[in-house]
Amino acid sequence: MSETFRAMLIEDQDGKPKAAFRDLTFSDLPDHDVLVEVAYSTVNYKDGLAITGKGRIARRLPMVAGIDLAGTVVESRSPDWAPGDKVIVNGWGLSETEWGGYSRYQRLKPEWLTRLPEGFALRDAMAIGTAGYTAALCVAALEDWGTIAPGGKDVLVTGAAGGVGSTAISLLASKGYNVTAATGRPETHDYLRALGAVNFVSREELAEKGGPLQKERWAGAVDSVGSTTLANVLAQTCYGGAVAACGLAGGFDLPASVMPHILRSVALIGIDSVMAPQAKRDRARALLADHLGRTSLASIAGVEPMHKLPELAADILAGKIRGRVVVDLEA
Repeated sequence: MSETFRAMLIEDQDGKPKAAFRDLTFSDLPDHDVLVEVAYSTVNYKDGLAITGKGRIARRLPMVAGIDLAGTVVESRSPDWAPGDKVIVNGWGLSETEWGGYSRYQRLKPEWLTRLPEGFALRDAMAIGTAGYTAALCVAALEDWGTIAPGGKDVLVTGAAGGVGSTAISLLASKGYNVTAATGRPETHDYLRALGAVNFVSREELAEKGGPLQKERWAGAVDSVGSTTLANVLAQTCYGGAVAACGLAGGFDLPASVMPHILRSVALIGIDSVMAPQAKRDRARALLADHLGRTSLASIAGVEPMHKLPELAADILAGKIRGRVVVDLEA
């Protein structure tokens, strides 16, 4: 192993977080029990905020960015993990309170690690990443609520061309649900149709202020946008339906009323991927393994070298990235 390795480190610069590549040594890493050689990470919206400094994601500095990682155990003081084990980590405060995945090596707590599912490569695991795993949590929550049905009334997916949206569409379609994709990029319609979307609605339509109760359109929805979009989605959800909300790309406010909830029994289900219990994580990964085809996964995700992280961070905030970006830590 090399004595030094590259990492994307966020540091304090004149009272503001500033991200830049730095050379680290093993003595710089946290004193956790498992040392992992990281092969791949990902770029998520939260990563974009952290790297560009447009969002205060890191709660303590210095901080290695990157909320995902996949790699191989090199050293372990834990009986649960041995050198050579292939592992993935999603959430658990990486890039916020714990050093994250944009580093060639990282030390981690053993309880954060999940064994790489059989049949998946490390690159596949990061093609799914937190976004795909979050999408699976959303789909599972809607199925548990019980009002979406294969072949039934449409399920809406907002932010459809993003990582969460792309995976949610693929999962829902593979299980026989009719999916409407909401996107502001008409050029992505062919891509979304190939994933399984059957209908489309414009992002702009959902972003306009609407009434507290609107025409009932959706049996359920997966929303990664928030703000006025989420308010309209709730107002358009059918009686007894549910909306799984997992993101705030459009804002963290919710300019809505209680009318859909008390007059139509519409449920707003909050989805957290960071601290989700292991049972929910296992169910989400089983759903992905069973219903996310390799062809869909290949079309959703591309691979970029680590040195392009600053550019990729700006692109994801600008809405220029389609699907998922896997970051190759070796490139």
